[in-house]
Amino acid sequence: MSIWGKLASATAELSGSPIGAVLGSADAKEPAEIAFAVGVIALGAKMAKADGVVTVDEVNAFKTVFKVPEGEVKNVARVFNLAKQDATGYEAYAEQLAVMFKGNRKLLEYVLEGLFHIAKADRVLHTNEERLLTQIAKRFGITETDFGCIKARHAPSTKRNPYDVLGVKPSMGNDELKSHYRKLVVENHPDKLMARGVPKEFIVIATEKIAAINEAYTQIANDQVSLAEQFHAAWQRHTGAD
Repeated sequence: MSIWGKLASATAELSGSPIGAVLGSADAKEPAEIAFAVGVIALGAKMAKADGVVTVDEVNAFKTVFKVPEGEVKNVARVFNLAKQDATGYEAYAEQLAVMFKGNRKLLEYVLEGLFHIAKADRVLHTNEERLLTQIAKRFGITETDFGCIKARHAPSTKRNPYDVLGVKPSMGNDELKSHYRKLVVENHPDKLMARGVPKEFIVIATEKIAAINEAYTQIANDQVSLAEQFHAAWQRHTGAD
């Protein structure tokens, strides 16, 4: 059963703003995946509201990114709306998720990836949204370097720096670059992530992440070939002139 399908019973008694109670009691009463789902929905609601208004695009982005089936939209919407109206700040949800999944940082990284998708749904990453994403990343224990890579992947493709996407320096050699690229592909393969506990509902995010990594590597590799060809041509002109 999908994690969304389990929301109905887990949140049946929710009213007002006690969403944190589901997270807080997860170790004793609810499976971790339920707490994960509720935490993601709550943070998604806070993210959608960060720029001052929750747009239809942001709500639709949430439904798409987290693969919410039509039959579960009502359950998800209920939690989403409660969290949106909840006076509790994002901090409580972020910290509870960070504690629950302390040994699974990859899962927390994918929560952040999903929040980036929601934030950029209206095609603008607002200052308040970026600030909130930065603060959530810190509470998740995500380093500035890793946060920079995630942010770079979600920049418009025309403005995306391939070196930032891969988290490498332009001075990195070909062999080292290829090794780093292969490591990223293995670490972020959808099957590998699901084995670590990342729900199957995150498959869209995992697929898009791999696509961004592949695109960045291809761009760097092509640039290096182009530079090598330019150098070779310049060398031939130089030696020919002699």
